[in-house]
Amino acid sequence: MAKSISDASWGELIRQLAYKCEWYGRKLIKIDRWFPSSKRCGNCGHIVEKMPLDVMEWDCPKCQVNHDRDINVAHNILAAGLAVIVCGANIRPDGHKSKGQLRKSSNGKKQKPKP
Repeated sequence: MAKSISDASWGELIRQLAYKCEWYGRKLIKIDRWFPSSKRCGNCGHIVEKMPLDVMEWDCPKCQVNHDRDINVAHNILAAGLAVIVCGANIRPDGHKSKGQLRKSSNGKKQKPKP
């Protein structure tokens, strides 16, 4: 499965989305690839440790809400994108660092990543 995903030309898709967003005056928000959108409860924020790909419906062990996996992912990605727009939040799991991630300085301005 990983081979077929890598062959899907994701870079080209992002390039075309960016082009279309610029053309129509929209803003493209990309969230981190490791953001746990399918394992995070859209109701309470609890993150399930492991979730096999064949699980399409699940109940949150914390708040007991039943989730359709695809709908929950869509809600979580929308919320993450809105968080970036509204407050410039970094969308990454707790403790996860990336060299390319922009960070906020103490005065609130974005800084370039450390080399």
